[in-house]
Amino acid sequence: MLDFNTLADFSRANCISICAFLVPANLLVTSLTIFLTAVHRPSHQVWQSAGIASFFASVMILHVYTWFIIGVVMPPTYILLWLAITCLLSNLAAILFQRRYSNSLSLSNNV
Repeated sequence: MLDFNTLADFSRANCISICAFLVPANLLVTSLTIFLTAVHRPSHQVWQSAGIASFFASVMILHVYTWFIIGVVMPPTYILLWLAITCLLSNLAAILFQRRYSNSLSLSNNV
């Protein structure tokens, strides 16, 4: 069984590696979601990309919270938290835009 303290210690001990993976992964997959929305790809592709990006952003938020739990309050923690929240909001905005656009497109095709 996983213990939260063990998982948090692992997260803090491997911070450089975790951040070296999560920061580019968040940026790339969120950019992919926005690109898929911009080129009007099917909704399942946008949702899949947004789901993966949201997973990475959520993991980054949890990673930052492990630092907040022990009292580390530094600019990098806030920058990473801001990045993760921005990625989550960008993915949500892409999904909402895609849904709105696809509804208006189908209405204009029916007229």
